[in-house]
Amino acid sequence: MEIHPKKKHARVLLSSVFGPYAQDDEFGSRSINPMELYHNQVTRAQGSFSLRMFHRSWGIMMIQANISAPCTVLDFPEREDFARELTTNRYDIVGISSIIVNIGKVREMCRMVRELSPDSVIVVGGHVAAVPGLETMIDADHIVKGEGISWMRRYLGEDEHAPIRHPAIVSGLQTRIMGLRLPQWKGGTAAAIIPSVGCPMGCNFCTTSSFFGGKGKFVNFYETGDELFDVMCQIESELKVKSFFMMDENFLLYRQRAMRLLERMKEAGKSWELSVFSSANALRKYTMQELVELGVSWVWMGLESPNSTYGKLQGVDTTQLTRELREHGIRVQGSTIIGLEHHTPENMTEEIEQAVGYQTDFHQFMLYTPVPGTPLYKEMAEQGRLLTDIDPADIHGQFKFNFRHAAISRDDSKKFLDWAFWRDFERNGPSLYRMCQTMLQGWQRYKDYPDSRVRERFAREMKKLSSSYNAALWVMEREFRKVNQEVSERIHKLRRAVEKESPVIARLAAIFAGPALLWTTRREEKRLAAGQTYEPPTFTERSNWVSTS
Repeated sequence: MEIHPKKKHARVLLSSVFGPYAQDDEFGSRSINPMELYHNQVTRAQGSFSLRMFHRSWGIMMIQANISAPCTVLDFPEREDFARELTTNRYDIVGISSIIVNIGKVREMCRMVRELSPDSVIVVGGHVAAVPGLETMIDADHIVKGEGISWMRRYLGEDEHAPIRHPAIVSGLQTRIMGLRLPQWKGGTAAAIIPSVGCPMGCNFCTTSSFFGGKGKFVNFYETGDELFDVMCQIESELKVKSFFMMDENFLLYRQRAMRLLERMKEAGKSWELSVFSSANALRKYTMQELVELGVSWVWMGLESPNSTYGKLQGVDTTQLTRELREHGIRVQGSTIIGLEHHTPENMTEEIEQAVGYQTDFHQFMLYTPVPGTPLYKEMAEQGRLLTDIDPADIHGQFKFNFRHAAISRDDSKKFLDWAFWRDFERNGPSLYRMCQTMLQGWQRYKDYPDSRVRERFAREMKKLSSSYNAALWVMEREFRKVNQEVSERIHKLRRAVEKESPVIARLAAIFAGPALLWTTRREEKRLAAGQTYEPPTFTERSNWVSTS
């Protein structure tokens, strides 16, 4: 490939697409698809109890940390911010990262670069690069599909095989629940670790798998448990964290790496918490003791229909696995697809009830969606089943089908999706309550465990559970009396169990913090009913920087 003439002296701007996001506009923003992963895809029906937070654009942060050129990261800018950056500073390269739904914003940003910084080379990456024929839809010089660090290093004439430097990334920001924005302090939020990109499982609908090469393909940034341990120690020191969000599509699939990480954690006495993604069959490669000692406290697991043919579920009793994980204090985030090929209006309700019956702590529901670049998209195109008049901004699995399903209409797909979220909330209660339930089970089982690292971790969780979380349980118990007496009684029983474990602190939290939290919760319900939405803050971060002024 060609190398930029200025090589590592080229000035680089890396930007995410401009906001605002939680609104309907001509550039492709949608109110139904805000920049909030949990509220958008997991807890969206839970009102003031919905978990809301933002996640930084980790890809461009990783690229910035791994090039020696002067570089600015502009994350969540307003359109005016992007224009100001282009005119205030001279850039040789402007990189724009986006997912497919924001193709309209990418097009507009390319136009703005040509107008305001005409000498800049435009590079577009992220999942939007998977769109067939993208080069005819936007005015860019380079479209980068797949892993971007090595591409940018090559383009700048740097060593693409140099070790990956992992930036210190806080996994979430501006977390909000029950009308309160949680305070942010150093060490209060998990750090994000990206061990690899891609997914070798290769499910036909998976954008991540197809984007990084398809079935069996992935890029490991850290091959060994020793490498991973060193990176985690570095970020622990920098961010003062004890919890890590492992952004790896199937972290536990690589048992040798995970078990070596455990060995190093034991040697160093690290009482870390790990939130991971894992397939069901990968989880079954471990004993519960191994998972707990590794610090796994939260797992995101695909729970597609038992009647599906996806290999990651084969030979595993997922109902038993889910129950067992929660009994050992491991919070489960289930993920279920609505509208698979075998689904019909007659069996869809039963399948949703089955998914809700897992009683996970959190549950994501997504429409079966042929996204450009995936094998499913190619298959649907060949069968002539793609709907050709659908705006790319509406192809995201949280609205309506973008293809002709054999049995379910496009409008009914949304009805089933909405009902799945509501049914989960109605039957199982708020995710925050379920999470407290799992935490208590973990504490009761492991508070006297021989490994002091494990005891320490569950003691930290119990401290939260007996204070602010018990106040939240007090509120949830009262609010659910009006809509679901059975759920209210379950919450009451859990609250009493928490207070039995911590009689003084838990009761004081309920008495003094509970009423205040009830007020903020009801205020939030009124705000949401009036159309309140939330937007992430803008970040401007510079590295290797020398001003041109």
